[in-house]
Amino acid sequence: MRRYVLTGTPGAGKTSILRCLAELGHGVIEEAATAVIAQAQAQGEDAPWTRASFIDEIVALQRQRQLEAATTDFVQVFDRSPVCTLALATYLGRPVSQALAAELERITSEGIYERQVLFIRNLGFCEPTPARRISFQESLVFERVHEQSYRVFGYELIDIPADDLAHRLAAVSSVITSSAS
Repeated sequence: MRRYVLTGTPGAGKTSILRCLAELGHGVIEEAATAVIAQAQAQGEDAPWTRASFIDEIVALQRQRQLEAATTDFVQVFDRSPVCTLALATYLGRPVSQALAAELERITSEGIYERQVLFIRNLGFCEPTPARRISFQESLVFERVHEQSYRVFGYELIDIPADDLAHRLAAVSSVITSSAS
């Protein structure tokens, strides 16, 4: 099984690419942080990322989703990984929790994700959403933290530059289908 990570700055278009991949029949796994935020906000909590347990909740959902998807498709594309959660903890100035450290160790020792990571570059802007309250300038800092985090773990970043959705989808598809043959 090949598990690819789609990552990059907030608002770069990862979700749009992921939806197109799903329409093409690829196995896709949605971002956990957005789900954790949406669930908390639906229960009336405005800023769940300030909660001490936030990072561990993301890690738990990422692990759960990865394990549940383990037998479904030969090629899977994940919207972010625990390395992204490490980048988020770093960006937020949070320590690496035991749960995050254990999950990073597990995905590394078990080789869960392909060494090639699809790095979706920013589009030159960042639209705010209820879950994404980050300025474009802040998103560029966050993008660099993601790059550094993946490089520390030895991943190869496959650059998917800013372009229209069709071209970006073609670039991603080229990587994930060439490995499947």
